Amino acid sequence: YMNNFLDKIFFRSQNLDYVSKNLKDITINTPANKIFDAINSYSENSEARYVGGCVRKVIKKEAIDDIDLATNLKPNEVCEALKKNKIDYYETGIEHGTITALIDKQKYEITSLRKDVVTDGRHAKIEFSSDWKEDAERRDFSINSIYSDKNGNLFDPNNGKKDLEEGLINFIGDTENRIKEDYLRILRYVRFFTNYSNHQHRPEIIKIIKRNIDGISKLSSERLLDEFKKITNSKKFLKLFEDDLSLELLHLIFPQFKNLENFKKLNSYAKNNIFSIDFIFLLSLMVIDGTDNTEYFLYKFNVSKKDQKRLKMINSFYNEGIDIKKFTEKNLNKYLYYNGNEAVIDIINFKIFTSKKVEKKLINLLENYKDKVIPVIPITAKTLMNDFNIPEGKTLGNKFKSIEEIWVNNGFKISDKQLQKVIKS
Repeated sequence: YMNNFLDKIFFRSQNLDYVSKNLKDITINTPANKIFDAINSYSENSEARYVGGCVRKVIKKEAIDDIDLATNLKPNEVCEALKKNKIDYYETGIEHGTITALIDKQKYEITSLRKDVVTDGRHAKIEFSSDWKEDAERRDFSINSIYSDKNGNLFDPNNGKKDLEEGLINFIGDTENRIKEDYLRILRYVRFFTNYSNHQHRPEIIKIIKRNIDGISKLSSERLLDEFKKITNSKKFLKLFEDDLSLELLHLIFPQFKNLENFKKLNSYAKNNIFSIDFIFLLSLMVIDGTDNTEYFLYKFNVSKKDQKRLKMINSFYNEGIDIKKFTEKNLNKYLYYNGNEAVIDIINFKIFTSKKVEKKLINLLENYKDKVIPVIPITAKTLMNDFNIPEGKTLGNKFKSIEEIWVNNGFKISDKQLQKVIKS
């Protein structure tokens, strides 16, 4: 009780500014209020608070895309509280203290207060805690250790709000210890620096990061790519390429990203449309360089079979040294038929995004193929069997393939004369 009382005196700022108002509005206008009610009513001392990204984004007047909460209840108690209030949930990471509540198709991550007992640079062995300050001290940066109750009263033991407003990215406690606890924090530093810093990198921070950069090899490819994806989703993504030190760190973390320097000199169309392309295509711009680098990237990083196929397709197309003259409707229609819309859009986009100047012809082609329907061949193997008495087997397959080839190369047309010639051959 005394700790809670001191909490309120020393670390809560009960200001009625826009931060408090907007956090309170989230409580009122989203189902988050149901979670607060469920947890806060569980026992006399139980409490939930907003934490992390949603608080940071309210302070910076950014759009909020997810809502995370922290609580002094243990995970099994969180489950009991949610169940009692008929709130759906699933145990996403119960061993790490995280339960995900699901209301109106919206996910809310609820994490129990924790302290690290043992860390190895990848995972932490944790113990659950009821001490908010202890939980704050195990977090990475001051700007990520700002909590708020449902009414918008802040609990900010590491002065994160002040750092955020001044554009300072400060590790909590000892920088080297923080990094050695989880080497992903090196990449997170790049993300938060790009998004929020108004200052130069502090040389001592960069020195410590470089000293520990080899620890990145302990991390799974999924965690690394997921964190990098968050950098690319940021509105400040292109600011990254104005900062040579951040770029140097990215090169050290992802040596397969051979083309990062190209992002410094994107053409005007590419700059204006960088946020309309998806992550896998963005990766293609970074790894495809006319060598076997794409294969090496796919060997090192675990991406889905579908995404692998897509990267390999763009890579094989451009390894043939394709120039602008190849981008005729006839060639692209052929490519569309055999590979589908996404493949055509990828190869046109790749050419647009890697060209020094904007080619109007390519922009027009891109528009043309966005909703283009893939033609369907009017003659099938069944037609050949029924109408021309060709028995099932190798001959049928070869004749159909020849007919299809003529039809595709002739702009999806075939004359009776051409058809009869194949049938009789």
